[in-house]
Amino acid sequence: MKIAIFANKRAKSQAVKKKLYQKFVERHFVIDDKEPDVVVTIGGDGTLLSAFHHYEDKLEQVRFVGVHTGHLGFYTDWRDDEIDDLVISLQSDNRQSVSYPLLEVSVKYADSPRRERYLALNESTLKRNSATMVTDVYIGGELFERFRGDGLCVSTPTGSTAYNKSLGGAVVHPNLEVLQIAEIGSINNRVFRTLSSPMIVAPNDWITFRPGKGSDFVLTVDSESYHNRQICEIQYKVSKRRIYFAKYRHTHFWRRVQDAFIGTEDENRMDL
Repeated sequence: MKIAIFANKRAKSQAVKKKLYQKFVERHFVIDDKEPDVVVTIGGDGTLLSAFHHYEDKLEQVRFVGVHTGHLGFYTDWRDDEIDDLVISLQSDNRQSVSYPLLEVSVKYADSPRRERYLALNESTLKRNSATMVTDVYIGGELFERFRGDGLCVSTPTGSTAYNKSLGGAVVHPNLEVLQIAEIGSINNRVFRTLSSPMIVAPNDWITFRPGKGSDFVLTVDSESYHNRQICEIQYKVSKRRIYFAKYRHTHFWRRVQDAFIGTEDENRMDL
């Protein structure tokens, strides 16, 4: 098995990386950063997002394993004090995996005849820097509304627990291959109206944004941002590609939600 170790720059993560590297070498794993079978990330969800984009062109051959060196994340199943167990699990690997849907982002710029395509694990947003953003929103090719406000967010099911949730969006189980649109600071009055509610869009539909003229729009795809180009149109749809996680000890999705936002029963128990 060929292993790549992808860690953030924090001292604790680097120390775990060094220890894990030594254990892999001792057990005769092949360390291969270019063509790995499994990518072990060390840090948190942000580190795994970076690893996802680093190996984006190899998603069909790579499985990810997340080790967290801080708080439990949605993509990290192992703690930094469990790396011995992780190595044992890798030694007895049976190539099982669990996969999550991804978001395909297709952008038509005014200065290019070809569309540029991006892939998101969590979400993509469209915002405007200097003025109210005015954007026509199409669902399945049909005009739905003209949005006015600060911006719009389109998220995947796994990304529904990230920025989308802070915008009041619903938490969606990743078994549902859907998209979600959440508004960012919409303007609603007697003149301008939007739905003013998050929307779950079916996988056979697609979402299209056609913003007004201007080069000060900012497009984000996960943690990457693209700006200073006039956007004619953005299309969002559920990608045919997926991300795969090695299924050694994959935490149930709703347990992740509980751990991240609610805590355990013992932590929340109150004396009556």
